[in-house]
Amino acid sequence: MTTIAASPAHLDEGTAEPADLIDFDSLLTAEEIALRGEVRAFVDAQIRPHISEWYEKAHFPLEIVPEMAKLGLLGMHLSGYGCPGRSAVEYGLAAAELEAGDSGLRTFVSVQGSLAMSAIAKWGSAEHKQQWLPQLAAGEVIGCFGLTEPTAGSDPSSMKTFARLDGGDWVLNGTKRWIGLATVAQVAVIWAMTDSGVRGFVVPTDIPGFRATAIEPKLSMRASIQCEIELTDVRLPADAVLPDVVGLRGPFSCLNEARYGIVWGAMGAARDSFEAALTYSKDRLQFDRPLAGYQLTQLKLVDMAMEINKGFLLALHLGRLKDAGRLQNHHISAGKLNNCREAIAVAREARTILGGNGVTLEYSPLRHANNLESVRTYEGTDEIHTLILGQRLTGVSAFR
Repeated sequence: MTTIAASPAHLDEGTAEPADLIDFDSLLTAEEIALRGEVRAFVDAQIRPHISEWYEKAHFPLEIVPEMAKLGLLGMHLSGYGCPGRSAVEYGLAAAELEAGDSGLRTFVSVQGSLAMSAIAKWGSAEHKQQWLPQLAAGEVIGCFGLTEPTAGSDPSSMKTFARLDGGDWVLNGTKRWIGLATVAQVAVIWAMTDSGVRGFVVPTDIPGFRATAIEPKLSMRASIQCEIELTDVRLPADAVLPDVVGLRGPFSCLNEARYGIVWGAMGAARDSFEAALTYSKDRLQFDRPLAGYQLTQLKLVDMAMEINKGFLLALHLGRLKDAGRLQNHHISAGKLNNCREAIAVAREARTILGGNGVTLEYSPLRHANNLESVRTYEGTDEIHTLILGQRLTGVSAFR
């Protein structure tokens, strides 16, 4: 039996979240708050001391993957095969804490769990699940998810990658782009057109004809890895195909898992940006008084805090719907569109309070803003989610 945390403790000065204006924690269970605290402690100890250097050097820290696995962060919303089986809300809270550290680190968890592992868990054979999920959950193997192509981003139905049957084998040819983790992954889930429609394939990355190249240099998501994959006559056995789905329903079901995590993660980046600006404004003196004592600064802080509170409420509502089995596609689009849009506005506004110091890596808001440019784009741009919601409101598709 879960218990709701008592609200007065979270309203006491010094114990409430700095941006909290509504006693948000009173809506969480004690178990959810404890899980959030564990992930926050991990971020404080393992990510914050190093993230500026990782970002500057464009380094993804593979060395912390085993620690993430020990915390149960890899495929944490999945059950069985060594997966943690945590709730949607718990996964969301973890995503927010990870992205408060850096979007690149939350993206790793998303690519591994929400994309690669979800594809295998939802649509793979019993053999696929048994072979790959335990290793992926333990961080012993890294996975990637190949859907987007150089000319097929928002419109995956136009993908050019093709898989043809040759005797008893599948032969894949094509190019994928903006694929997270591909240069360090041991297994890839590749989506390709076939004569019968779009199919997914489980592809060991050491197979002949598979080549991944990191996309560099980048102005965003620098503590992360995004790649281009070239598939040249990649020959796979017949059982490499994901047997339980044909069509775009397969990859879209995984994208929705990732989009849900973004709804929470973006607010983590916004909250961290706000907290950096709030602390700075209390310490920085201008005209013999702290910045926090000026009306214009307080206006900025209040506006940021309001959007953070609303964003977390939206994320929590979607999480409760997901745990109840009632989350729909347009719900996710509403969360992704709103929270990414507001998070990037918060990060940019927070930077203004920091003044010139805000363009250095000593402070997080501009790093978050740069990262959120990518987060806002991947798993569906603002425009795509706007059209999904427009279709929901009007009943008319405006995609073409």
